Amino acid sequence: MQTWPDKIVELNAELKGLRSGAPEVMKSFTAMAQAALAPRTLDVKTKELIAIGIAVAVRCEDCIAFHVRSALQNGASREEVIEALGMSSYMGAGPSVMYASHALKAYEELERPKS
Repeated sequence: MQTWPDKIVELNAELKGLRSGAPEVMKSFTAMAQAALAPRTLDVKTKELIAIGIAVAVRCEDCIAFHVRSALQNGASREEVIEALGMSSYMGAGPSVMYASHALKAYEELERPKS
């Protein structure tokens, strides 16, 4: 099975084609993401924990990769990720439990220092 860090590299390569093929759409999507993530009442870490929960609930492995990495970069601890996964599992039932295990594995692989 592919590691989560490798998955992010592959996804970024795939997204490059989309960015060049539909630049205005992708610029708009990026602007929306930046606006949604801007710290206001909620900080970026909290917003990324919410995004992880949603990614698990809607079963988006690619979303899990990007949002776990960003949560980690914004200071999320393993315990915070697990608590968010607990909420997504509660809200999404059995299928979300299975995707929660993917998100935890992503956190563990992305947390490791690069060699």
